[in-house]
Amino acid sequence: MLSLNLPTYNVKISQKDGKKYIFDELRRKFVNLSPEEWVRQHFVHFLVEHKGYPKNLMGNEICLKVNGMSRRCDTVLYHRNLIPQMIIEYKAPEIAVNQKVFSQISTYNMVLKVDYLIVSNGIDHYICKMDYTNQSYTFLKDIPNYNELISL
Repeated sequence: MLSLNLPTYNVKISQKDGKKYIFDELRRKFVNLSPEEWVRQHFVHFLVEHKGYPKNLMGNEICLKVNGMSRRCDTVLYHRNLIPQMIIEYKAPEIAVNQKVFSQISTYNMVLKVDYLIVSNGIDHYICKMDYTNQSYTFLKDIPNYNELISL
């Protein structure tokens, strides 16, 4: 798989019937290894091992209803009170992070109303902090450590 702009780790990959699978630490099972999944697993590892995000407050493939249609958030980080705090959307490395991607995550946020949005294709990563009072958002320079995140 492609080298990413994320720390490497000891990836667990298996193969069955000619298909490759990668172990998802959050779902605790092997899942189909697609380029987007490669990004997701590296990004989750980065957040947990390098930024101190609690694995037990994160979930992958979180279902929600948007305008009556079922959708899935790639990853959601929850507050300790289990209210969603952050949505993370992943794309394959060859997919540019553009307005269409931000529109997708913004649609999810109309339902969840989180404090932070992250978009990553494994090469480029963007994070913004929502300001609902002023109906705006601010891009942050870097993804904060979890302890910084809860104090922002």
